[in-house]
Amino acid sequence: MTSAATVPTGASDRSPEALPVHACRLCGTPLRHTFVDLGMSPPCESFLEASRLDEMEPYYPLRVMVCDGCFLVQLREYVAPDRIFTDYAYFSSFSTTWVAHAKAYCEMIARRLGLGAQSLVVELASNDGYLLQHFLGCGLDILGIEPAANVAQAAVARGVPSLVRFFGSDVARELVRQGRARLVIANNVLAHVPALNDFIAGIKILLAPEGTATIKFHHLLCLIQKCQFDNIYHEHFQYLSLDAARFAFARHGLAVVDVERKPSQGGSLRVYVQHEDTAPPTVSPRVAEVLAEEGAAGLRDVGVGQAFSRRMLEMKLGLLSFLVKARQDGKSVVCYGAAAKGNTLLNYSGIHADLVDYAVDRSPHKQGHFLPGSRIPIHHPDKVLVTRPDYVLILPWNIRDEIIADMSCIREWGGRFVVPVPALEVI
Repeated sequence: MTSAATVPTGASDRSPEALPVHACRLCGTPLRHTFVDLGMSPPCESFLEASRLDEMEPYYPLRVMVCDGCFLVQLREYVAPDRIFTDYAYFSSFSTTWVAHAKAYCEMIARRLGLGAQSLVVELASNDGYLLQHFLGCGLDILGIEPAANVAQAAVARGVPSLVRFFGSDVARELVRQGRARLVIANNVLAHVPALNDFIAGIKILLAPEGTATIKFHHLLCLIQKCQFDNIYHEHFQYLSLDAARFAFARHGLAVVDVERKPSQGGSLRVYVQHEDTAPPTVSPRVAEVLAEEGAAGLRDVGVGQAFSRRMLEMKLGLLSFLVKARQDGKSVVCYGAAAKGNTLLNYSGIHADLVDYAVDRSPHKQGHFLPGSRIPIHHPDKVLVTRPDYVLILPWNIRDEIIADMSCIREWGGRFVVPVPALEVI
């Protein structure tokens, strides 16, 4: 990947003279080009208690930039990670689909790498132990690193050793005193770290000479092609293509040797990374295939967000029109899932409790609270059985099949599901 690029004719930032210039967190190039702008929004996981409903909420910009040097699509660090993750509300184990996905990965990677007794496996951003629990009893030496203490406690309760720290090069240097990792796992965390170079440098330090790191992230190409704008929120500091990820790893002496496409999160990539000096001479042809697809889609064009922005507005207007008509017709609508992506969708679209009666979520950590910004109350899913709404708007559309199966009872009174992304669909 080249370190510089020619800006295509006609691709320019909106009112660049009025915007402050910041440097790319990966390569240091000044950021001049807007990818997409969703206006102002509160942090997506800052659920409100009833006692705070009369208080002001902090709102921050959701303006995403694209670097014309390394083509990393990124959000400024408007909210510090320690404010987001100190008391975190997301627990992975409440999604049975996600736990099953993690179990299948553990079985696959143990076979692929031939993990044996005493092999050290470290997961970065290990959450509540949803993944590492599947390695318990296998004779492996496992460790989870999770910055949210309340979430890490749930992992420890499952028997998963967990270190409550933000991972980076300093933590990696401490850990290697006890040995290097045969496998480093980082699922859906690369987007969450503003100190991207330090995080990857830590992987380089921690990884054994013949070790492998698997890193999974939501694919920027899928975000664009399916207009998954609700995946943009303050927890996500960058949105990765394989091209940008490969460049990021190469800066730290790590090579991407293979890549797999995964359906999770609406379309993800899992990359296999090894030390450059010990990587196999032959890289999987799948790497070149994905890079070619990204190139054909214009991911090296800083104007790629223009059409995306137009589609995003169309989706917003379509959803609003549906909800307004439902209300005018006397129909009731509730949301399923107090998901981060759902809060982006609601706040960008200007949807509040005047259009949606309430939200439900399986997590007891969210029940009894209110969604940030929209102030929609969150209840246990059983409330749907009591109020019998006409429509259930599925906010975490990436697990729509799981939700439709769990809430199939709404068909008893003629209720219907509404899926907002990638296009409004009434089921």
